[in-house]
Amino acid sequence: MANTLTTWIFVILLGLSVDGARKVPYLITGHDGTSLSSLAGDDGICKAMVETQGYVCEEHTVTTKDGYILSMQRMPMGRSGKKSDKPPVLLQHGILTDASSWLLNSPDESLAFILADNGYDVWLVSTRGTKYSSGHTSLSPSEPAYWNWSWDELAAYDLPASFEYVHDETGQKLHYVGHSLGTLMALAAFSQDNLLNMLRSAALFCPIAYLNQIPTLLAKVAADSFIAEDLYWLGLYEFCSRRGSCCQTSGRYLPENPHFPNLLKIGKNCCVNSSKINILLDHEPQPTATKNMIHLSQMIRKGTIAMYDYGSEAANNKQYGQPTPPVYNMASIPNDVPLFLGYGGQDMISDVKDVHTLLDSLKDHDADKLVLLYREEYAHVDFVFGINANQVVYDPLMSFFKLN
Repeated sequence: MANTLTTWIFVILLGLSVDGARKVPYLITGHDGTSLSSLAGDDGICKAMVETQGYVCEEHTVTTKDGYILSMQRMPMGRSGKKSDKPPVLLQHGILTDASSWLLNSPDESLAFILADNGYDVWLVSTRGTKYSSGHTSLSPSEPAYWNWSWDELAAYDLPASFEYVHDETGQKLHYVGHSLGTLMALAAFSQDNLLNMLRSAALFCPIAYLNQIPTLLAKVAADSFIAEDLYWLGLYEFCSRRGSCCQTSGRYLPENPHFPNLLKIGKNCCVNSSKINILLDHEPQPTATKNMIHLSQMIRKGTIAMYDYGSEAANNKQYGQPTPPVYNMASIPNDVPLFLGYGGQDMISDVKDVHTLLDSLKDHDADKLVLLYREEYAHVDFVFGINANQVVYDPLMSFFKLN
């Protein structure tokens, strides 16, 4: 009973409502039954956010092996019009965001634009379930089966699909940049020796592998109270539905309520332009699967990085052939994989102590293949939205790319 009461309190706080659980179809379907787009008449990220800044941009899609249709964008040249003469770079966003997060600042502050202007062939991708990647070959987001995934599937299906697409389109190995959840996807894949044959190097901003020392109060309380599990039990398979009130009202509600930012505090971001907050909230948060939130909650409670726990030995045996979920062994990442890890002293999600736990797992990594960038004043969002990130993060990042 207490758990149920706590759940409803958080449902109200998060802006989730019964409306968010209604089965309202909003997918456009082609003549062959393939889901094409989530919103009719939407111009897409290229036209809305890249071409308006004077850059050439191409829209692409790639279909994962389990049927999800992901939106991708390519920036093949900088604003000068000179075609890229450096390797491709794939940018992967974090949780509750999409590819637009790399474009929200001005061109001289946003990583995607900066890389394009420095001669890189820039690719962006949005994970399944987000606004521009809500298509599927047979399922609609109005169906519970569409949301039956966690970050296991993002690492096993979404990331390989985008890697292979960029590799095949360009004929080159690629640099990878992930933020937050985008780092977890990569670390999980690399630990299983996947994608490395297509990889030049990987830059991980606010790396997430261990979460049990996370200092964010809301995340701790939600995980310990099994909030995500209760939401799933209530039939809310889509977390933060853009059809419900969470994503539609959060952008208007957050700036006006002085208490809500404290509840969602992810660290004191030193360098985010306050005038850009409303722009950010116009695009975020993006939906994810409630099952994904359950998986992250399991990481917080258990202090491990493992596959999704189905809750019983019998269920895990059925899924994995063993009573407990298989572990992703960070020490299995080959020692010669070029890694760039950027983390901040004020981050309340990718906590310094948890990052050090990850670094302990990488203690045998080749010294010349592991670059660490620590910014004491940086929090979780600064690595993507910081107005000085160009100088203190992106310049060192491109120096790292040149070496690999």
